Amino acid sequence: TAYEIRNCDWSSDVCSSDLFNAGVKVEVAILEKREMQFLYKDTTGFVFMDNATYDQMTISEETVGEAANYMLENTEAIVAVHEGNPLYIELAASVPLRISYTEPGLQGDRSSAGSKPATLETGISIQVPLFIKQDEVVLVDTRSGEYLGRAN
Repeated sequence: TAYEIRNCDWSSDVCSSDLFNAGVKVEVAILEKREMQFLYKDTTGFVFMDNATYDQMTISEETVGEAANYMLENTEAIVAVHEGNPLYIELAASVPLRISYTEPGLQGDRSSAGSKPATLETGISIQVPLFIKQDEVVLVDTRSGEYLGRAN
């Protein structure tokens, strides 16, 4: 049976006009977001530790996805879990990572003069300004992979 409800004031149970079906059950999924720490990667996936309970959870490479490009051991992350199964992870908006390799810049290079490729300690390659040197620590946007500046 369909009922029509309009402009509901749920505090007084006064309603009128929108269509809904009576007796339809809606299952609610409970999504937990847990603060976790990345410990290490092995052949089964990425091992995280729950910061509250110290329980460990292995998360597949597929679930971790692109976030793996910005994670070092001890990286903090939020892991979304439904019924004990990890669904996705969220990293901080930016992370500091060391430049493991880049070509040297030229004398007098300025930040607006262009960019060059640089390989980060996680293995991913990003574009950095010409003045950035190997072994410097830079901030990288975890959503776009863009260079944000030197880390302090």
